[in-house]
Amino acid sequence: MNIQGDDLERAERLKIVFQALYEVNKRIPIIVEGKRDVSALRKIGLVGEIIALHGGMGIYEFCEDIAERFHRVVLLTDWDNKGEHLYKTVADHLKGSWEEFSPFREIVKVLCQKDIKDIEGVPLLLERLAGAEVKVGETGEPEGFRGDI
Repeated sequence: MNIQGDDLERAERLKIVFQALYEVNKRIPIIVEGKRDVSALRKIGLVGEIIALHGGMGIYEFCEDIAERFHRVVLLTDWDNKGEHLYKTVADHLKGSWEEFSPFREIVKVLCQKDIKDIEGVPLLLERLAGAEVKVGETGEPEGFRGDI
Protein backbone atom coordinates (compact mmCIF):
# COMPACT_ATOMS: atom_id res chain seq x y z
CA MET A 1 0.00 0.00 0.00
CA ASN A 2 1.34 3.44 -0.81
CA ILE A 3 1.79 6.24 1.72
CA GLN A 4 -1.41 8.00 0.65
CA GLY A 5 -3.31 4.73 1.03
CA ASP A 6 -1.80 4.22 4.49
CA ASP A 7 -2.86 7.75 5.45
CA LEU A 8 -6.41 7.18 4.22
CA GLU A 9 -6.61 3.88 6.09
CA ARG A 10 -5.37 5.54 9.29
CA ALA A 11 -7.83 8.42 8.81
CA GLU A 12 -10.65 5.89 8.35
CA ARG A 13 -9.65 4.02 11.51
CA LEU A 14 -9.51 7.27 13.48
CA LYS A 15 -12.90 8.28 12.08
CA ILE A 16 -14.37 4.97 13.23
CA VAL A 17 -12.93 5.45 16.73
CA PHE A 18 -14.23 9.01 16.98
CA GLN A 19 -17.65 8.00 15.59
CA ALA A 20 -17.88 5.39 18.38
CA LEU A 21 -16.68 7.99 20.90
CA TYR A 22 -19.38 10.35 19.60
CA GLU A 23 -22.02 7.71 20.41
CA VAL A 24 -20.60 7.09 23.91
CA ASN A 25 -20.27 10.83 24.55
CA LYS A 26 -24.02 11.27 24.12
CA ARG A 27 -24.34 9.62 27.57
CA ILE A 28 -20.87 9.67 29.13
CA PRO A 29 -18.66 12.75 29.70
CA ILE A 30 -15.14 12.90 28.31
CA ILE A 31 -12.34 14.29 30.47
CA VAL A 32 -9.54 16.08 28.58
CA GLU A 33 -6.65 18.24 29.77
CA GLY A 34 -7.62 21.71 28.65
CA LYS A 35 -9.83 24.07 26.66
CA ARG A 36 -7.97 23.49 23.38
CA ASP A 37 -8.67 19.77 23.69
CA VAL A 38 -12.36 20.52 24.24
CA SER A 39 -12.32 22.73 21.12
CA ALA A 40 -10.59 20.03 19.07
CA LEU A 41 -13.23 17.43 19.93
CA ARG A 42 -16.00 19.93 19.17
CA LYS A 43 -14.37 20.70 15.82
CA ILE A 44 -14.61 17.06 14.74
CA GLY A 45 -18.25 16.92 15.81
CA LEU A 46 -18.53 15.66 19.39
CA VAL A 47 -21.56 17.21 21.08
CA GLY A 48 -21.78 15.59 24.54
CA GLU A 49 -20.28 16.81 27.79
CA ILE A 50 -16.52 17.38 27.59
CA ILE A 51 -14.80 18.46 30.79
CA ALA A 52 -11.37 20.14 30.93
CA LEU A 53 -9.13 19.02 33.79
CA HIS A 54 -7.51 22.43 34.07
CA GLY A 55 -10.53 24.28 35.35
CA GLY A 56 -9.07 25.92 38.43
CA MET A 57 -9.33 22.98 40.87
CA GLY A 58 -6.59 20.69 42.07
CA ILE A 59 -6.58 17.11 40.79
CA TYR A 60 -7.98 15.70 44.04
CA GLU A 61 -10.87 18.20 44.15
CA PHE A 62 -11.54 17.70 40.46
CA CYS A 63 -11.73 13.92 40.87
CA GLU A 64 -13.99 14.22 43.93
CA ASP A 65 -16.35 16.47 41.97
CA ILE A 66 -16.38 14.08 38.98
CA ALA A 67 -16.95 11.03 41.20
CA GLU A 68 -19.92 12.75 42.84
CA ARG A 69 -21.50 13.78 39.54
CA PHE A 70 -20.79 10.82 37.24
CA HIS A 71 -20.68 7.05 37.54
CA ARG A 72 -18.73 6.62 34.30
CA VAL A 73 -16.32 8.81 32.33
CA VAL A 74 -13.98 8.60 29.35
CA LEU A 75 -10.39 9.68 30.15
CA LEU A 76 -8.82 11.18 27.03
CA THR A 77 -5.66 12.95 28.16
CA ASP A 78 -2.70 13.60 25.87
CA TRP A 79 0.00 10.93 25.54
CA ASP A 80 2.99 13.19 26.17
CA ASN A 81 4.75 12.92 29.57
CA LYS A 82 2.40 15.37 31.28
CA GLY A 83 -0.67 13.68 29.80
CA GLU A 84 0.52 10.22 30.85
CA HIS A 85 1.09 11.49 34.41
CA LEU A 86 -2.36 13.11 34.53
CA TYR A 87 -3.93 9.96 33.11
CA LYS A 88 -2.41 7.78 35.84
CA THR A 89 -3.25 10.25 38.61
CA VAL A 90 -6.88 10.76 37.57
CA ALA A 91 -7.30 7.03 36.87
CA ASP A 92 -6.10 6.21 40.41
CA HIS A 93 -8.65 8.62 41.91
CA LEU A 94 -11.55 7.51 39.71
CA LYS A 95 -11.20 3.73 40.04
CA GLY A 96 -14.07 1.84 38.48
CA SER A 97 -15.52 4.69 36.46
CA TRP A 98 -13.24 4.91 33.42
CA GLU A 99 -11.75 1.49 32.69
CA GLU A 100 -14.51 0.32 30.37
CA PHE A 101 -13.67 3.20 28.00
CA SER A 102 -9.85 3.03 28.20
CA PRO A 103 -9.54 1.47 24.71
CA PHE A 104 -10.57 4.82 23.16
CA ARG A 105 -7.44 6.56 24.41
CA GLU A 106 -5.18 3.62 23.62
CA ILE A 107 -6.40 3.30 20.02
CA VAL A 108 -6.20 7.07 19.39
CA LYS A 109 -2.71 7.10 20.92
CA VAL A 110 -1.52 4.24 18.66
CA LEU A 111 -3.05 5.72 15.50
CA CYS A 112 -1.69 9.24 16.18
CA GLN A 113 1.56 8.64 18.06
CA LYS A 114 3.98 8.98 15.19
CA ASP A 115 2.51 12.38 14.25
CA ILE A 116 1.05 14.09 17.34
CA LYS A 117 1.04 13.70 21.13
CA ASP A 118 -2.11 15.58 22.05
CA ILE A 119 -5.85 15.70 21.53
CA GLU A 120 -5.77 19.28 20.24
CA GLY A 121 -3.82 18.11 17.19
CA VAL A 122 -6.40 15.48 16.15
CA PRO A 123 -8.53 17.66 13.80
CA LEU A 124 -5.53 18.82 11.74
CA LEU A 125 -4.05 15.32 11.64
CA LEU A 126 -7.35 13.88 10.44
CA GLU A 127 -7.63 16.61 7.82
CA ARG A 128 -4.08 15.97 6.60
CA LEU A 129 -4.55 12.18 6.46
CA ALA A 130 -7.98 12.30 4.81
CA GLY A 131 -7.28 15.25 2.52
CA ALA A 132 -10.41 17.04 3.78
CA GLU A 133 -12.05 18.23 6.99
CA VAL A 134 -13.39 15.28 9.00
CA LYS A 135 -16.55 15.39 11.12
CA VAL A 136 -18.32 12.66 13.04
CA GLY A 137 -21.88 12.71 14.22
CA GLU A 138 -25.43 11.91 13.31
CA THR A 139 -24.81 11.42 9.61
CA GLY A 140 -22.40 8.59 10.34
CA GLU A 141 -20.16 9.62 7.45
CA PRO A 142 -17.71 12.45 8.05
CA GLU A 143 -17.42 15.14 5.43
CA GLY A 144 -14.60 14.49 3.02
CA PHE A 145 -14.89 10.68 3.04
CA ARG A 146 -15.94 8.73 -0.01
CA GLY A 147 -17.84 5.51 0.50
CA ASP A 148 -15.39 3.60 -1.74
CA ILE A 149 -12.37 3.94 0.58
